[in-house]
Amino acid sequence: MANAWPGASYETWNATCDTLHAHTQVLGKLAARLAPPEPELQHAALRLTARGWETAPLPAPDGSGVVVAGLDLRVHEAFAEHSDGRAERVALTPDRAVADVTREVLAAVRSIGGPVGIDPTPQEVPWSVPLDEDRDHARYDPAQVAGYFAAATQAAMVLAAYRAPYRGRSTPVNAWWGSFDLAVSLFSGLPATPPSDDFIMRNAMDAQEVAVGWWPGDPRHPTAAFYAYAHPAPAGFDSADLAPARWDAALGEYILEWDDVRAQPDPRAVALEFARSAFRHACAVCEWDLALAASADGNPPPVS
Repeated sequence: MANAWPGASYETWNATCDTLHAHTQVLGKLAARLAPPEPELQHAALRLTARGWETAPLPAPDGSGVVVAGLDLRVHEAFAEHSDGRAERVALTPDRAVADVTREVLAAVRSIGGPVGIDPTPQEVPWSVPLDEDRDHARYDPAQVAGYFAAATQAAMVLAAYRAPYRGRSTPVNAWWGSFDLAVSLFSGLPATPPSDDFIMRNAMDAQEVAVGWWPGDPRHPTAAFYAYAHPAPAGFDSADLAPARWDAALGEYILEWDDVRAQPDPRAVALEFARSAFRHACAVCEWDLALAASADGNPPPVS
């Protein structure tokens, strides 16, 4: 039986990872264009489902119903589906350029849902070639993608369990296509000053929150990890002992290495305790409402 908590670090599959990341950006840009705007850019977030990355149901541009676009990481195809049953699929093969997949996915959405365009400029990544012109990223190894998907699924289940009892406003487990991570944000209910006037920061970080997530790494941190941060983070936020996690000053986050989690007899319990302990610490130093803080630990208990 395959390891249910497989390795997924960026350094071992970076070429395929960047290609897959680029494909998710096409989905995210469709969501950003078609979905009704929500606070903290929630309408632009994707979801990790039992078959891969997907948009939420989006209003069809021609008013005929809803469309969903996604990446089926089990059979390695992109797809567009309409609520009336029509569907089109695009193969994800080892040497297909991002440009070709982008154009075919957009054509599929237009075919079943009507005219739509996106800004093809990639976001929050080191490269700048427009998605519909990108021939630099073409590597797609199905076995590596399957391993990533298995790891991401385990991480998503941890995040969902961490979020479940919280009685304040929270997000679902979001799949963010800019930073290629999975994350849950729990909010205090108070506003916050965004860290910059950049469009994303200005709109995504205007509320006090604690975010816990997971990503397969990137050039800054080439190994997969869970992470946790608070916004805004007061003095002393970096002082907690959350071992085996550590504070990473460069990233401004607590980091729990994926391989350290995988090595434990009960990986899920270790990851879940990291999420909960990071939240408890953040609530204490950020002076959140005590009842909200307690609810994340199941007090009062959820419905039984």
